[in-house]
Amino acid sequence: MHLLVTGAAGFIGSTYVGTLLADTGPDAPRVTVLDKLTYAGTLANLPLGHPRLDFVHGDIGDAGLVDKLMADADQVVHFAAESHVDRSIEGAGAFVLTNVAGTQTLLDAAVRHGVGPFVHISTDEVYGSVASGSCRETHPPAPSSPYAASKAAADLLVLACHRTHGLDVRITRCSNNYGPRQFPEKVIPLFVTRLLDGLKVPLYGDGRNLRDWLHVEDHCRGIDLVRTKGRPGEVYNIGGGTELSNRELTGLLLEACGAGWDRVEYVADRKGHDLRYSVDWDKARDELGYRPRRDFATGLAETVAWYRDGRESGWGPGRGATAEAVRR
Repeated sequence: MHLLVTGAAGFIGSTYVGTLLADTGPDAPRVTVLDKLTYAGTLANLPLGHPRLDFVHGDIGDAGLVDKLMADADQVVHFAAESHVDRSIEGAGAFVLTNVAGTQTLLDAAVRHGVGPFVHISTDEVYGSVASGSCRETHPPAPSSPYAASKAAADLLVLACHRTHGLDVRITRCSNNYGPRQFPEKVIPLFVTRLLDGLKVPLYGDGRNLRDWLHVEDHCRGIDLVRTKGRPGEVYNIGGGTELSNRELTGLLLEACGAGWDRVEYVADRKGHDLRYSVDWDKARDELGYRPRRDFATGLAETVAWYRDGRESGWGPGRGATAEAVRR
């Protein structure tokens, strides 16, 4: 089995590749990673010397390169995306180019070469803000940000490819991920690295926005269940089961880093900021046996320790990103 995994020099993709390479059984897959190595990806996230791993530096929008790699692939897991909401608000063009056009380039090549399953990694943000309850997979997309709109568009293209061409596609929509190796523009690594460096952290608005938190390893287990056991043409939500307001999360991070509320800087809320995301993941549980295993307290403590231990070696690109950077 040969898997083409896009965007796997980033946070979630590299964790997923690590789970594939940890398999030492007779059917352990060979993996080719295609990654553009933008600001959020680094080769340090990948075990480049592994005998079952090949790395290709390139763009999912490069049709010739994608076609060549797809011709040698059996399955695809597609992580590659521009994923930061604030950046999408300031400039949506790159999100449309990568998330929409890039996904279509991959789909076209997959159809030509009969590659499948094609697992497309999406987000709970496509559902928009949810006042109460949780969104099932049949909930209509209602994205608020250019980022979420570009992912919703990609989802629709993926599903259309199944209905038109019969391609075996499967979509996952996850809640907020956290864990080691996340680029420090997202809230947990941003706050942790800044607090450890003695700096202040920027909290949007009044901090009442609610998110469900999912450890990256639980997410990757869910993805592989969808790849190996999911049904063609289906969408599967993957949730973590820990809903916190941003203010509650900030309090936990302050405590974990030995800091007080005087280190919090309240900043103007971003445009169109969704109040609450929540997904119902009963389908993944009932059909695939998915359940998150990592409790949030343990996962957060391990994540903070990982960033603390990496301080002296200057972990990762952009460690200790500024408040201005996170608003870009």
